[in-house]
Amino acid sequence: MSNLKVRHELLNGPKDGLKTNTSGVKGLIRQSLEAKSFAYCPYSKFRVGAALLTHDGMVFTGCNVENACYNLGICAERTAISKAVSEGHRNFKAIAISSDLCEQFISPCGGCRQFMREFGASWDVYLSKPDGSYVEMTVEELLPGSFGPDDLKMKKVHSLPNEF
Repeated sequence: MSNLKVRHELLNGPKDGLKTNTSGVKGLIRQSLEAKSFAYCPYSKFRVGAALLTHDGMVFTGCNVENACYNLGICAERTAISKAVSEGHRNFKAIAISSDLCEQFISPCGGCRQFMREFGASWDVYLSKPDGSYVEMTVEELLPGSFGPDDLKMKKVHSLPNEF
């Protein structure tokens, strides 16, 4: 599917009856805003929602889930991606991310950027505000010069000197 067709479908909805729950970018952002309402964030009080669109038109939503042990929490983006992967999806068109920030667009943390990168660098990321306005970026723009699965296939040194 060409990038032009993908962008047309995201903006105007699919023409060929794909099983999708959105009507373009605004619909995907709306679903991320709805997912935000399920956030479990008793410590930070910072709600985040995400809506992930697969290449076959499925949408998976996620919210942040905190833990008293702080570092065991999971972000909305990783929740949505993990839900999709657990159901056999690996190819993504876009993800919309929302929060309660009114004066700036939400931006994914570094861990989420790397997690998104695992599934490609050229898919779209919509950073939104509660009023539905958004900025469109790609994973590559959010994480330039990134390390991904293809890097593991590159030639490596197979033996290390004893001093290591």
